[in-house]
Amino acid sequence: MLARTLLTLLCVGVAAYALVAYSAFPLGSAVHPDMRAAFEANRTAIMAHVFASSVALLLGPLQFLPGLRARWPAVHRWSGRAYLGIGVLIGGVSGLLMAQVAYGGLVGRLGFACLAVAWLLSGVRAYAAIRAGDIGTHQRWMIRNFALSFAAVTLRLWLPGSVALGVDFDLAYPAIAWLCWIPNLIAAEWLIRRQSARAAAIA
Repeated sequence: MLARTLLTLLCVGVAAYALVAYSAFPLGSAVHPDMRAAFEANRTAIMAHVFASSVALLLGPLQFLPGLRARWPAVHRWSGRAYLGIGVLIGGVSGLLMAQVAYGGLVGRLGFACLAVAWLLSGVRAYAAIRAGDIGTHQRWMIRNFALSFAAVTLRLWLPGSVALGVDFDLAYPAIAWLCWIPNLIAAEWLIRRQSARAAAIA
């Protein structure tokens, strides 16, 4: 319960920060100075990515509330459609576009591009599974997908962490392009296997 509450607070906090930073202040004012030119040249893509990713962060935690699924299944379905259709689809496509001009050279661009592709593909797998009536597979792919959505949070944990450790930004950022999501996926796989083991033990 504590972990879920903390996860939700982090998601809401990062979404709120992103929406305020990119709507109330000049574009690029909250990022590294060397990134601002790319942001200005790709204003539509970055704004779409910020808005859609914020939707994913705000709706994602709701999808894992058992009480919501049991008491208000229609709310669960419609919020899930918005999560996948707005958050993941628009966020993933715009993220893939932004990856092409991401800071950090080839390593950084590949990291963010792979994140966007994995985010989109896991969303497709989750949607296909629920359309087929396979709830178990749907839930597993949604765990993986939300772990990738959560990269928006872990990115903002790694960045100040690297600064606190005194790591040069030019070295840290390309690594963070991978670190913001690969450990998340590893944690998701661990959680999936743990849940499967518990289900097998009960059966």
